[in-house]
Amino acid sequence: MNLETFLTLIAFAFVAGGTPGPNTMMLFTSGVNFGFRNTLPHMFGIGVGFLALVLGIGFGLGALLTTLPALYLVLKILGGSYLVYIAWRIATSDTLPEAKARSRPMTLLEAAAFQWVNPKAWVMLVTAMGIYTDPDHYADTVIMIFLGFAIALIPCVTGWAGFGSVLRSWLSDPVRLRRFNISMAILLVLSLWPMLR
Repeated sequence: MNLETFLTLIAFAFVAGGTPGPNTMMLFTSGVNFGFRNTLPHMFGIGVGFLALVLGIGFGLGALLTTLPALYLVLKILGGSYLVYIAWRIATSDTLPEAKARSRPMTLLEAAAFQWVNPKAWVMLVTAMGIYTDPDHYADTVIMIFLGFAIALIPCVTGWAGFGSVLRSWLSDPVRLRRFNISMAILLVLSLWPMLR
C-alpha cells in the first residue's frame, strides 16, 4: 500500500469512526454522565475490541459472513437488541453518578465485546477490507488497515468522550440531563436504522 492510499484509508477511518453511531453516542453520553476519567475503560474497550475485530474480519470472519448471510442477520439482530437495551439504560438514567450509585459506565470488557455485535463496526470494516486490501499482499494490507484505524480511533473516542464531559456541568440540572439522556437514547436507536435495513 503506497502512502497516498494509506492516507486515504486514514481519512476513511476518521470519517467512518468519527461520525455519529453506536460507539460515539455511548461515549458522548458516558462523558456527560460519568466524566472523562470514568469513561476511560469504555474508551480502551472500544479500542481493544474494534482493533481485534479488524484482524478478525481481515483474516477470515468477513469471508464467513459473505458465505453465510444468515449469520450476518443474526449478528445484526444481536447487535440491534443490545443497542436497544443500552438505549433504555441511558434513557432511564436521570441523574449524574454522584447521586446514583447503581449507575456505572461500560467496563473495558463490555465495550470490547460490544464491538463484535456492533453493526456499524462490521459495515465499516467489511467495506474497508473490500476497498483497501490487495490480494497480492493481503496480510500486509490488513495490517495497514489495522494501523489506519488505530491512528483514527484515538482522536475519535477521545473527542466524543471529551465533548460529553465538557457538557457535564451544564447538564448537572436534572431536567436538562433527563432530556439529554432521552434524546441520546433515541439517537442511539435511530443510528441503527441504516445498518439494519
